[in-house]
Amino acid sequence: MRGTGLLRRVAGAGALAGALVLGGCASAPPAGGPALAAAGKLDGTERIVVMSAFAPELVLLKKQLQSPAVHSVNGVEFTTGVLEGHPVVLMLSGISMTNAAMNTQLVLDRFKVSRIVFSGIAGGVNPALHIGDVSVPEQWGQYLEVVMARESAPGQFTPPSWTRGTTLPNYGMLFPRPIETRTAASPAPVRKFWFEADPKMLAVARTLGGVPLAHCLGAKCLSHAPKVTVGGNGVSGQAFMDNAAFREYTFKTFQANVLDMETAAVGHVAYSNSVPYIAFRSLSDLAGGGEGENEMGTFLGLAADNSAKVMLAFLAAWKP
Repeated sequence: MRGTGLLRRVAGAGALAGALVLGGCASAPPAGGPALAAAGKLDGTERIVVMSAFAPELVLLKKQLQSPAVHSVNGVEFTTGVLEGHPVVLMLSGISMTNAAMNTQLVLDRFKVSRIVFSGIAGGVNPALHIGDVSVPEQWGQYLEVVMARESAPGQFTPPSWTRGTTLPNYGMLFPRPIETRTAASPAPVRKFWFEADPKMLAVARTLGGVPLAHCLGAKCLSHAPKVTVGGNGVSGQAFMDNAAFREYTFKTFQANVLDMETAAVGHVAYSNSVPYIAFRSLSDLAGGGEGENEMGTFLGLAADNSAKVMLAFLAAWKP
C-alpha cells in the first residue's frame, strides 16, 4: 500500500487489526475437527494466500471469490473460497512492515498455505514506468533497513567500524544494510538484503502481457497505455515516499522499479517459512517524481484494479 493522509482512518484500522493479532483465536472451530483445532488451523485445505494491504485493493478480488467463508482471528478477517479454480484465503496484511510481517506469519500458522500472492498499489521509482503499469519484481529488499551514521566531518558520514554489510551507496547518514534471518531448513543465521520471488510463478507472470488494463478513470485518462513489467527489483519500507531526490537515489542504488510499504516484509516471512511468493504491484503514483501533488489520491482505484486483473490472470494460468 502507499499510505496518505486521505486514508488515515483506513491506515488506523489496519494498524489496530495488526496490533490485535499477537494472541489469536478463531471465531468458530475449524471444520476439520479436533486434530486441526489442536494444530491451531482453521481448515485443512491447502490454499494460496491472496493478500492486499488495505481494503480498496481487495475490492475486485472479493467480487470474484466463489463460496466465501469468513474466519476471524482477534479481529483480523480471513475469507476462504475459490478464485480462478484455486482454493484461496483472502486477507489484508495491514499497512506497513510490522503489520505485514505479523499477519503473514498469522495466516501461515492458521492455514495450510502452498503459496503467497500479493496484489496492490505502489509508488513508481523507475522513470521508464508510468502510473497504471503493473510491476512484478524478481526480488524485494528493505531499503529503509539502515545504519544512521555519525557525521565525521562536515557532509561526511562514517558508520561504526563493526557494522557489517553496509556496502550499498549511502544517502547522507543513511547506510542500507542486509538483515539476519534463518529458516527451519537452514537454522544458521544468514544475512540477506534481497528476498527472491518464486521462479516458477515469475515464469507464469511473464506470459501475462496481454491482460487488458484500464487507462481511464472517468473522464481522466493516462498519457500512456499501462503495461505489465516482470523482473527487476522492488523495495519496501515503513515510510510513505513522496520525494524526488530520494526517489532518484532509490532507483540508482537498488535498481528498483517500484516501492511500497509491505512486500519485502511478506517476502522475508515467506523465506523464513520456505513458502514461495510473488507480488503484483500497480503504480498509483510516482513517489515524488511527478509534477504537482502526489497522484495516489487520483489513481488509487485504477491502479488497485489493474493489479488485481493481472493477479487474477496469473491464477487462471497457474498450474500447481
